[in-house]
Formats: sequence, C-alpha cells, structure tokens
Amino acid sequence: MSATRYTYLGPEGTFTEAALRTLPEAATRELVPMVSVPAALDAVRHGDAAAALVPIENSVEGGVTATLDELASGEPLMIYREVVLPIAFALLVRPGTALSDIKTVTGHPVAQPQVRNWLRAHLPNALWESAASNADGARLVQEGRFDAAFAGEFAAATYGLEALVTEIHDAENAETRFVLVGRPARPSAPTGADKTSVVVWLGEDHPGALLELLQEFAVRGVNLMLIQSRPTGAGIGNYCFAVDAEGHIADRRVGEALMGLKRISPKVRFLGSYPRAGVAPGDVRPLRAGTSDVEFMDAADWLARSQDGRI
Repeated sequence: MSATRYTYLGPEGTFTEAALRTLPEAATRELVPMVSVPAALDAVRHGDAAAALVPIENSVEGGVTATLDELASGEPLMIYREVVLPIAFALLVRPGTALSDIKTVTGHPVAQPQVRNWLRAHLPNALWESAASNADGARLVQEGRFDAAFAGEFAAATYGLEALVTEIHDAENAETRFVLVGRPARPSAPTGADKTSVVVWLGEDHPGALLELLQEFAVRGVNLMLIQSRPTGAGIGNYCFAVDAEGHIADRRVGEALMGLKRISPKVRFLGSYPRAGVAPGDVRPLRAGTSDVEFMDAADWLARSQDGRI
C-alpha cells in the first residue's frame, strides 16, 4: 500500500481538493485526482492509496448518494476524519466571454440546486448539462464544449479561465462535508466531540420497523445528526439507512445502541467514529440524565449486585 498517497474526487481544482489541502498531512502526501468517488475509494480498497477524501453531505442537497452507496457496499472502509468547507461558486468562462454570450452552462449535479435561483435571474435561457465534477466542468469550458461552468474561483487559473461572477450561492452559509476514508482499523480515541457513522439495513417490512431502529438510539439518549434512506437494489421497498450519531463507539450509550441495532437488523455496517469538524468538547450539548458512561456503569453494577443477592 502506498502510505503517502491520498486520492480525491478530481480533476484538479475541485472543492474536494480544496478541502483535502486543509488537512495538515496533505502537505506531505501525494495527492492524486480520480475521475469519480468509486474510483477514489477503490484505490484505497486495492491498496493503491492510504486514504481518499470524498464529499458525503451538502447543507443544501443533503447526502451525496454516490458516496453513501459506495460506503454501504463492496469491501468495507472506515471514516477517520471529516472536513467541512464553506461553498460559494464562481461562473468561470473563457477570457473575453460576456454574460450575454453564455448559452450553455455546466457543473456537478449537486451544484445546480445551489445556483438555481441565480441562473433563473441572470441566465434564464441558458441550457444546463451536468459534469462529473465542478472542476471537470471548468475543463469542458476550456475545451470549448460549454460557455461557462460553476466551480470554485480557485479553479480558474488551473484551466486558463476567468471568474466572470464570484460568490454565487442561493443559500447563505452553504457548506459541504467531506470524509477521509481508509481501510478498517481501530478508531481513534474519543475526544468528547465525536461522530459515529453506520449503515443499517431494514429487516422485515412492518408497521414501526424504522421506529424500532430509531428507538435504539432514542432510549439511550443518542442524538442523530443525519439519517438518509437508500435503496438496497433488492427491489422496491428494500432500504438501508445511513446514520450519523453524536458520540463515539467507545461511549457506553453509543456502543449499546449499536448492539441493539445488531440484534434487530439483518445487517449493520460500522463506518467509523471520528472527531467532529470544528467542534470542541466544550461545544457539545450536555448529556441527558442517565446516559453518561458513569451512569451506565452504575446501572450495570446494580444489576450484578441484584443477581448476586447483594441488594
């Protein structure tokens, strides 16, 4: 395995590359762009890279389905870190292009909902066609296949383009979350401000089936930060759920919730426990009464004493 190589959703100039370069270790790694999320993750699975950074959630569009589906299937991988990057688009064009010249635009499919209102107001007749990534859209503009692309302003120099308009976003404070994914190993130690990700498969379809899964978290005071359904491919009505929960697998409340899921679900895939981006332990909401590790251990001790007649 190449311990010094990280892959990412390319080509050069993507927001994913910008997010990857915020990691301190990126300065000492070979950063290799890949054509797709599956390609970036497969490089890790095959031992060609130590880790891959891929987008997983957008504050406007929600979960990035290509990443969620890849992590739910195939050889298991684990999340070790997350990066949250503010997102604003620039309209990149070939030098000399005016707004009135633009008849075709491109960008990643996730970008379109984030600039839809701006397009309607400024380029109502422009034809949109999706690209594999925002940077790939910039490359297509460079080649003359489109008039403009929505991408990061930083991508302009890479592709010999100009930023005709900057700071484009329909939603203020839009962000995208990226995850650093590697091969499975022991999670890092709890920090007090962690997140645990799993994929849970729904068993026999019956009234309250999803509620039963959610109750495993609720009764233990574990807050859910994301839950998104994804089809399993086994037919209409067959779903799995990507779940992000506050806390670390080493926390008693989280560990017991995962054990509860394992008892009632046909399949649970652990995707990792890792530090939350930009959150310090002091920023985490206080635990609900009865859900701390000390209280779980006290309850277990009480049960053991009761079983031994030491009441």
